[in-house]
Parts: sequence; C-alpha cells; structure tokens
Amino acid sequence: MRKLVKNPKAFGRVAVLMGGWSAERQVSLWSGEGVVAALKEKGVDVTAVDADKNTVLNLGAQGYDRVFNIMHGTGGEDGTVQAVLDLHGLPYPGSGVLASSLAMDKLRTKRIWKAEGLPTPDFMVLKNADDAHEAAKRFGYPLIIKPAADGSSVGVSKVKSVDQVDKAFADALGDDRVVIAEEFISGGEYTCPILDGVALPIIRIEPDGEFYDFNAKYISDKTSYHCPAGLEAPHEKILQQICAKAFDLIGCKDWGRVDFMMDAQGKPWLLEINTLPGMTSHSLVPMSAKVSGLSYADLCWALLETTLGQGDVG
Repeated sequence: MRKLVKNPKAFGRVAVLMGGWSAERQVSLWSGEGVVAALKEKGVDVTAVDADKNTVLNLGAQGYDRVFNIMHGTGGEDGTVQAVLDLHGLPYPGSGVLASSLAMDKLRTKRIWKAEGLPTPDFMVLKNADDAHEAAKRFGYPLIIKPAADGSSVGVSKVKSVDQVDKAFADALGDDRVVIAEEFISGGEYTCPILDGVALPIIRIEPDGEFYDFNAKYISDKTSYHCPAGLEAPHEKILQQICAKAFDLIGCKDWGRVDFMMDAQGKPWLLEINTLPGMTSHSLVPMSAKVSGLSYADLCWALLETTLGQGDVG
C-alpha cells in the first residue's frame, strides 16, 4: 500500500531509467520521455537516464534517492535491473527480482497459473521446427508461436497454414530463445491494469491486423481501445478478480497489466503479465487510470508513492 504524500521533495532525487538494450529500447525511450515530463510537471527533481549496462551498475554512486524504472523487456523487466537496484538500496516502483523474472517467462507463468487452476490457453514447448508442426497438428490452425520470454509481441506469429510454420518458428527462435506454441483462442482481446493492489477498469482491444502485435501496439493509429470495455459490471468484477489473482500468484506488486482473451462464452484465457507496461501515448495503463480518475501525471506520482517506506527521504 502506497504512502500518500503532497510534497514532491519527499521523493528526493529521482532517476527515470529508460532505453536499455532490449528489443523494446525505443518503446522504453518513448515511455521514459512521458514519465520525465509528467514528474517535472509535478515538481519532482527528476533526471532522465538513457541506460546501458555500465550506467545501471554505477547508478548507486550518482546520488539518487529512488529510481523510476521504465526499461521494458530484457534486462530492465526480467529481474536483472531490479537486482542491481536492490543492491544499491534504491527503491523503485514495480515487482521485485523473482516476480519480474517469472512474469517475463510466459512458459513458467502459464505453468503456475495452470497448477493453481486459472484458465490459460493450452501450450507446448518447441525445441525445433518438427515440434512446431506437431503443435499445429495438436492445436489446429490458427495457432500462436512465440518466444517464451520477450515482450511487445516481438517474434510472435499467428500461424494460419502449414507453409507458415517454419518461418514462425525461426522468427520466435531468434538468437536461440525458448519457443512455445499456444492454442489460439477466438474472441476479444482484453487487458486489466493493476495499480497498488487494485484492478483498474478493463480495456477491450481491437487491433489493426491479425492480433495485437508490435505494429498494432506502438505504430498504428488504427488500433481501437475501449475503456470502459462495455462489459456488464458483475462480469467485469469477476474478470478483475481473476486478473488480480493471476498477478498475485506470480508475486507481482505495485503495478502491471494482465492480458487475456475472452471466448464467446465470456470465459477469460490468461496470456501474460507485463510488469513494466508501456507509458507511451498509445499505452493502456494510463488509459485505464484516466477512466478511474487518475491523469497521466497523477499515475506517475502514484507509482512513485509506492517507493516511499522503502527508504524515505523525509
């Protein structure tokens, strides 16, 4: 539970950690620019830090009191930077080392959800292209082939025919990533942001294209978002409870986003957790927060508040 404050001096010197070395570097820079501008508007003593590995390792010697980490993807979102910040004694909004690492790994996340009885599409680990063809026989077409541990739909394919299988596997494998196939759920795409233990209004997504890929997320202006999502209130509450449980089971805290599909019967099928969601002009957590009464700047402030008590400045 965050500590509510009014004085920006309570945060001390804040570094907004952005950029990094993942496939999501550009998205992280866009997110970071927005966060920096919002916190400056609120009077916070904030510094933009375009991070590389050396910068992160030496952050503790720069005189910062806390860090707003918005480095999406590998390094920034998988527990690596969280471990370094913990060693530096620098508080930050978001999940810690274990939860960040688990949530980044869709395979292990899905295994935990399945073991705990939460709904998630059936899946199969693919060691080679032959496994991918076996998965196609098992799940039928279309199916999803994707890396187990990358973000922003990097390397994800919706495979609709046998002639697309080999390329989809190669795209997902990349530089030797773990690859999974997933049963395709026909239905609507939704996401439920979580802020400080509270499930925010659900967003319904109408992607520009076959599914909610990188282009639909960050480039296209034709992707449509609906918040409120148009769900009956009792149904939305049930979905929010499922998403909050999915978030808690992985050990996540402070903020994040749970993505799911919903079939024709209204049943959710959990896809993944984003522990450091985008904060760009196209991003979904700010959209949902706005519907619940929080402006973008208020949201950034609320996220910083979660760090107070981890090492208050005064």
